Amino acid sequence: MRKTMESQPDIVIIGSGVGGATVAAGLAASGAEILILEAGSHIEDLPVNRDQRAIFQRGHFRPKETWYEAGGPGFNPGNYYNVGGNSKFYGAVLTRYRRKDFEEMQHRDGVSPAWPFSYEELEPWYSKAEQLYQVRGKLGEDPTEPAHSSGYPHGPVPDEPAIAMVRERLAEIGLHPYSLPLGVDIERWLAKGKTPWDAHPNSSDGKMDAETAALAAALKFPNVRLQTGSRVTRLATGPDGKAIGTVLYAKDGAEHRLSPKLVILSAGAVQSAVLLLRSADDSNPTGLANRSDQVGRNFMNHNSSAVIALSPWYRNDSVYQKTFGLNDFYLSDGAGGPPLGNIQLLGRISGAILKANMPAMPEWLLNRMSARGIDFYAMSEDLPSPESRVTVDGERVVLKWVRTNWQAHLDLVAKLKAVLKKAGFPVVLARAFDKRTPSHQCGTVRIGNDPGQAPLDVYCRAFDHPNLFVVDAGFLPTSAAVNPALTVAAQALRVADHIVKQDLRS
Repeated sequence: MRKTMESQPDIVIIGSGVGGATVAAGLAASGAEILILEAGSHIEDLPVNRDQRAIFQRGHFRPKETWYEAGGPGFNPGNYYNVGGNSKFYGAVLTRYRRKDFEEMQHRDGVSPAWPFSYEELEPWYSKAEQLYQVRGKLGEDPTEPAHSSGYPHGPVPDEPAIAMVRERLAEIGLHPYSLPLGVDIERWLAKGKTPWDAHPNSSDGKMDAETAALAAALKFPNVRLQTGSRVTRLATGPDGKAIGTVLYAKDGAEHRLSPKLVILSAGAVQSAVLLLRSADDSNPTGLANRSDQVGRNFMNHNSSAVIALSPWYRNDSVYQKTFGLNDFYLSDGAGGPPLGNIQLLGRISGAILKANMPAMPEWLLNRMSARGIDFYAMSEDLPSPESRVTVDGERVVLKWVRTNWQAHLDLVAKLKAVLKKAGFPVVLARAFDKRTPSHQCGTVRIGNDPGQAPLDVYCRAFDHPNLFVVDAGFLPTSAAVNPALTVAAQALRVADHIVKQDLRS
């Protein structure tokens, strides 16, 4: 491979997902020369973006990549490598962790540890992140909603009539359905095609993802550049084994080297850990930032299931569906027992989508079933465990995921089935997601106060490397039981503010 040298930016950001794009937006006005290195490319505006058979049955957008189970076979992960990262396909639910998620919380299968700071520390940054991502929502509907210093910038995405009917039924039986906080301009999305946005790629179609919201804001500044097709292969420390001296990356068949003042790693919970482990050297034989032996450990992936409620008397003619959720079983099981988790609508499930998991069934029959059903997503916290971890074996990525809190998730699904039957749906089916679906991967490079227990400090700065930050879902010390994107974005803005105020570029 050819080697090249090039002009040196002040800051290199590795990855353009929610963490990388948002920290870039927060740093852009500082005047620092910022280069964002992205391994993938832009998602083009093509008809396949709304082709559900291509997306779900043929896996058109899935990566051509294999990870491996510890001591087991390979599998194709559902992670995406493109500008904007996984957020290009996300459901755009931009919700805050609950206040109690920052505190120690007892679950059925163990303890979710306290964060190294409180909800109140992150609250102003949540508000800034909601503004940046143009969140649509409504306060006052969800009893678990933490205090907001400002309201949502836009009102909620409206329920379609068939969905409003179900929301009303659930409220009538004593539940508290609330409007999901969503990063979606629904008029723009529907103008491109009558499909849901959940799990569909976005090409400036109205979904507020890392590229269209945060990265677009950052790139308005002339000192910020994005470079695609640039896969970072290694971080090399200087002679003292501390400061990151060189970023090595591959582009167009050549090896390139950069020597920035500051490196911000935002490749995602799995790939950030992989890069740190692969960058081991004589001074850091177990990998960078790994004095605590925690890099790659505490991998978390929400326990989650799709739940479809069916009734011959119900007609679902909605297009997008995904507008409300339930947190009635979030802080307890509803009867004084331990927490169970969050419930929210999935994007509208069609026969073409169902056939991906039911290939023997004719699509016309699945469409008939879909027309009589409504689709939910049940999500429960996965507790951090050092045994759940990402490791590397040569070029192989090895993932050992030890599910925790699974019985609580089964209890949540049972609760949901019961309330849906009470709301008039006599048949309720459930299917759990496995590791092939990245259900909010997080952990692996967590923040903390003790360098013996965590790789990063409370500002995502590596204890072992003064010019290295890790700003993606890997920093999360807990997974909670809500979508993590807004929490990652809020912390990214907080970290950017800290870098600017401390002038850490020098």
